[in-house]
Parts: sequence; structure tokens; C-alpha cells
Amino acid sequence: MQTRKTYLLHWVCIFLCILTPLFSSAAEYWNRFRGPNGTGIADSTIKLRDLQKGDIVWKLDLPGKGHSSPVIWGGFLYLTCMNEDSSNFHVLSIHRETGNISWSREMAYQTFSKHDFNSFASPSATVDKDRVYLSWATPEHYFVAALDHAGEWLWKKDLGPFRSQHGVGVSPVLYQDKLIIANDQLGQSFIVALDKTSGSSIWKTKRRRDKAAYSTPCVYHRPDGKDQLIVNSAADGISGLDPDNGKVLWSYADAFDKRSCSSPIVAGGRIFGSCGSGGGGNFVVAIDPPAGPQAKPKLAYTIKRSANYVPTPIAVDGLAFFWSDGGILTCANPETGKIHYQERVRGRYFGSPVSNGSEIACVSTTGEIVVTAASDKFEILNRIDLDTKTHSTPAFDEDSMYVRTVSQIFKFKN
Repeated sequence: MQTRKTYLLHWVCIFLCILTPLFSSAAEYWNRFRGPNGTGIADSTIKLRDLQKGDIVWKLDLPGKGHSSPVIWGGFLYLTCMNEDSSNFHVLSIHRETGNISWSREMAYQTFSKHDFNSFASPSATVDKDRVYLSWATPEHYFVAALDHAGEWLWKKDLGPFRSQHGVGVSPVLYQDKLIIANDQLGQSFIVALDKTSGSSIWKTKRRRDKAAYSTPCVYHRPDGKDQLIVNSAADGISGLDPDNGKVLWSYADAFDKRSCSSPIVAGGRIFGSCGSGGGGNFVVAIDPPAGPQAKPKLAYTIKRSANYVPTPIAVDGLAFFWSDGGILTCANPETGKIHYQERVRGRYFGSPVSNGSEIACVSTTGEIVVTAASDKFEILNRIDLDTKTHSTPAFDEDSMYVRTVSQIFKFKN
């Protein structure tokens, strides 16, 4: 009987996953860390300034802890967590309307020494219409795997040891038929593109070994239509690679002198990245990528005061916003570097800001959701205190926001 129930549940999940994108505009809303191409921006109708605790539609207690951010495809959220009591790593599919867990897959996990601010489930998954892709690591193994939307394992690949005193944090990203992982670490470093259907290697580009990077790549869509994969690390600075073959097209190797934790963004034709440390010395660089094959990247400007280290910047409506770990928000013109304001928002932040196009939200480490105007005039629009620890970044669908804390996830809707 149990086998029959499992079989029926398997096909019900497949049926729902096929149907949901047909009826939901949210099918591709938030398919990776910080949404499409890591911009942090969604075309969502949710009014962040009006949200209250009473707008929590549901709250789910997770079977473990973690800092990974939710991703969305169709009617489901996908999330990872780690139960340190049972030493099980969990991959969850959560129905976004009800908050019920549609399936959970567990695997044994060997814990190890890491930074206290990190977790054993920090990389976010990425998702497309066919599969859910995820990664996790121990000092001896860096695993990448794919499941279908019914939770069946399709493939699993071991990239080898991962050497870092702080643990892992980079999320996988999709580009066409490739799943790309930036593996910058103290040990053997490389960027690899895997066939998303089989997990077999398509290309692999060696990198210099140095401090582990926690920066998830994005794609620079050039005006000439030739895409470039943008990758940040302490060892190689900011680099542009051909996503089809892994060839390094250009590199600004001197961009950073400290660890790269935030992810790159593209704004005003420029590429932004940052570096820093827990002891300070953080700064942001704005790089002009080369216009042609013979040209070289150039440093446009730097922002050294109250710069972000862990949170990734966000660009909204011609403005760039840098939300610092220490709770200072900087608004700048990305083309000129002119600072419109630097104002304190209060709190400490490891999650990154996200936006609905007119408002920006970021969640402090103590669970306070702070909403500001996406404007060159500083204005705090809202504060909602969940009073619980989180290092994660919210996700959006067409009318809702999902906030993951260390051991829970909340859905907000006006």
C-alpha cells in the first residue's frame, strides 16, 4: 500500500509541476539566488511599505537550519537546510500557496569546522522547468546534483575537495544548457560548466587559489549580444568569461585585496563588485568592461566609505544601492559615482537587498525587515520585526514575498 501511495504521489507532483507554469506567471519569477540573473528585482505587485505582521499568510518550521535563500518555479519553493542533530542535509519542495512541504529529500552529511556566521546549507538552489539544481560541500567533497520536480534524484557529481576555513557559500547558476559553479578556494580552484541534463563536464577553467570566494556569478548581456559570465574572487579580481567555452576574455586582477563575498551586478554599463573582511577595509569597485577584444577593462571609481562586504548591491531605476553589513545605505549614480546619500538604517546585515521596482527590502541578522524608497532621496518606509535570526535574502513571486530565517520561512502578501 505504501509503495502504491508513493507511486501516486510521485505522479501527482509531476502533474502539478507541469500544470502550474501554464496558469502561473510566477513560473520563472525567482529561479536562482536573488532572482533572474541575480539582480534582486522582481515585477511584483506587493506593496512593501504597507506590509505588517498580519500579512503573514503562512509560516513553516523547517526540519533544519541554514542560510540558503528560497527559489521559485511554478507553484513551489525550493530550499535547503541542515539538521545538525541527525546530521541530515534536507532539500525541500514547499507549496507556495499553502506552505506545506510537498516532498523532502535527505542525505547524510558530515559536519566540519566553519565560520560561526556560515551554515552547512548556505548555497541557494537554482531551478528551471525540468530540474532543481543544488550544491553542498565538506572539506573532502564538493557535490553538485539535480532532482526533477517530483524530488527524484537525476544525477550527482563530486567536484573534489573544498578547502576553506569558513565553509562554502557560492550558489550554482544556469546559462542555457549549462550549470555553472564558481569554485574559488584555498585548494584547487576552477570554474566549471556541467551539462544540466547529465552532470557531465562541458568546460573547466583553472583559477588561482586564494581565500575562498562567496560570490555567485551573473551574466553581462553586452550590447552586441555576446554574453559574458562575470565572476569575482580575491585571487582573480573581476573576470569576464565566455559562457560557451570558459575562455577568459578579460580580467581586472587588481580589483580586490581582500575576500570577495558579495556577488557582482551590472548597472549603467558598469560591473560592480566588492571585497572586505570582518575587520573592515571594505570597498566597492566599478569596472568598465572592455568594448572590444583588444581593449582592456578600466577602473571607473571606488566607494570606500561604508562599503558593503557580504550583502550584494542592487540597481533600481538608474540608481545603485549599496547596503553595508553595518547598516548604512549608500545611493549612487552608477555612471558617475556621485553619492546621493549615505544614511544609517540600523542593524547588521548578511542578507542582500531586493526590490519590487519602487521599494527596497533587506532583512537584518535579527530578523527586522527594513523597507526603503528606491529613490535618490533617503526614506525609510517600513519596519517589520520577526525577532529571529536570519542571514538570507528574500524571494518574490508576482504578489508575495518569502523570507527565510535560520529555521523558518514566512510568506507575506498584502
